Amino acid sequence: MPFVELFAPKGALDSERGRAAKRELVAEVMKAEGAPDTPAARAISWLVVTEPEGWYVGGEEAGAGEPPRYVVRVSVPAGSLDDAKRADMIDRVTRVLAGAEPDGERLYREPVAWVLINEVAEGNWGAVGRAVGLSDIVGFVGTGQLAPAPA
Repeated sequence: MPFVELFAPKGALDSERGRAAKRELVAEVMKAEGAPDTPAARAISWLVVTEPEGWYVGGEEAGAGEPPRYVVRVSVPAGSLDDAKRADMIDRVTRVLAGAEPDGERLYREPVAWVLINEVAEGNWGAVGRAVGLSDIVGFVGTGQLAPAPA
């Protein structure tokens, strides 16, 4: 169950390739995580796109004509990834972003796309009014049911 935040300069992903990247991003993160492609898993796998008004590099505002930079922050429950899954996730996210670029190889030459994986500790993820753990999420993905907080 990933929560994905994509930060990109305003308008950088407005092309058809950019819109496709936004559609593909969560699916690729889910694959790397090992999540099944079910309606329940998709229902709790979210992408939020933030397009800041300003983008600063080294304290200076990036110019309007500069190629875009990206930050993708992926939050997942702690314990759901190992080193191989983390590497796969970074590769998949980079590939999706590269597909949105006129020069996708740029993302492999320059550090202009950062992928940050946040593994949320057990007890620090919440829904339905209570803390939700990895086992709760796995159960929801399998059954589509998440028990509410006790009354």
